[in-house]
Amino acid sequence: MIRNWFKNIGPGPLVAAAFIGPGTVTVCTLAGINFGFALLWAMVLSIVATVVLQEMAARLGIISQKGLSEVIRSQISNPLLRTLAIILILAAIVIGNAAYEAGNISGSILGLENLFGSQTIAIGDMNLNLFSILIGAIAFVLLYIGNYKILEKTLISLVILMSLAFLITAIMTKPDWSEVLKGLFVPKFSSDNILTVIALVGTTVVPYNLFLHASLVKEKWKNESDLKFARKDTIIAVVLGGIVSMCIMISAAAIKSFEVNNAADLAKGLEPLFGSYASVFLSVGLFAAGITSAITAPLAAAYVASGCLGWSSNMKSKRFRFVWIFILTLGVLFSSIGFKSIEIIKFAQVANGLLLPVIAGFLLWIMNKTSILGKYKNSLLQNIFGFAILAIAVFLGVKSILKVFNFI
Repeated sequence: MIRNWFKNIGPGPLVAAAFIGPGTVTVCTLAGINFGFALLWAMVLSIVATVVLQEMAARLGIISQKGLSEVIRSQISNPLLRTLAIILILAAIVIGNAAYEAGNISGSILGLENLFGSQTIAIGDMNLNLFSILIGAIAFVLLYIGNYKILEKTLISLVILMSLAFLITAIMTKPDWSEVLKGLFVPKFSSDNILTVIALVGTTVVPYNLFLHASLVKEKWKNESDLKFARKDTIIAVVLGGIVSMCIMISAAAIKSFEVNNAADLAKGLEPLFGSYASVFLSVGLFAAGITSAITAPLAAAYVASGCLGWSSNMKSKRFRFVWIFILTLGVLFSSIGFKSIEIIKFAQVANGLLLPVIAGFLLWIMNKTSILGKYKNSLLQNIFGFAILAIAVFLGVKSILKVFNFI
């Protein structure tokens, strides 16, 4: 039975790997430090929203055997609107992922440095981080092989490692489980925590994951009968990813009198309370979170660029490889020299703030088209959930853009 389950597990863990990056780890850490268990309900909301949207993306990929960007491109008949949509998607996903790639690799470096110390090499006036080059090399090899099954198995292993690391860390902190349950099911919303709630939802419901999922399911499944496997795969993986995020919040809530700005500080803060093992588990989790996102971000960018520009989405095609090599190289370069791409990341935040409601809107529009999905188009219940999430996405998009420009 377990063997059969592993056989049918697919792109779901890759989606979980993509949204649990260093940014998610940091946001969950700060949520736990500042608000204890009080914002766990925001993660429940995020998990539900992610499951609903990712299930739609997976269903679209299996039934149409096309990626989301390909379908959007083919369904917008007005040339001007089509060009605007392609430019927006390319800017947000490709440029955005290039900006975030340095953060993904840097997060993985933090995990390794907590375990092995800093490893740098001086070249002229520059200090290059050797861990950055190592992580880039691992990601390069896995992506260059271009074999979906190898990539899938590697990322599933890393997700399991990450999940166990954060789960064990959370259990070691011995939380008050009654307070945890209260945080999960009793929403607390105020002007103090609204930006953190936005960050928690925004770091889980990721626009590029919708493109990634629709493209990956067709690598794994070809038939309508496979929908049940895709649905189960999506629910299990996203819920597991959400639990990982909650474990980080629970671990962080244990720290009371310690200055914590990121997950590396959290690892140091846990050590005097729970011994060196807590720090080790957290560092391993941070490394796995960083490297999985460092692999999936360039992969998603390549799928999006290929779909938008009408290229082949074969993982071994030259154009496909060019996109992910470009993203990965920028990430390695910026992270190894310590370059902080704040302005590019601000642009990526604005673009993603605009993109999530736009893509959610496109997805809902496409999911109601009989010409594409036939009898597998959205049901009334799926539309109710979908439009509720779209309303939340619009709210979050406006808030995130206002936050970037310091209006709130």
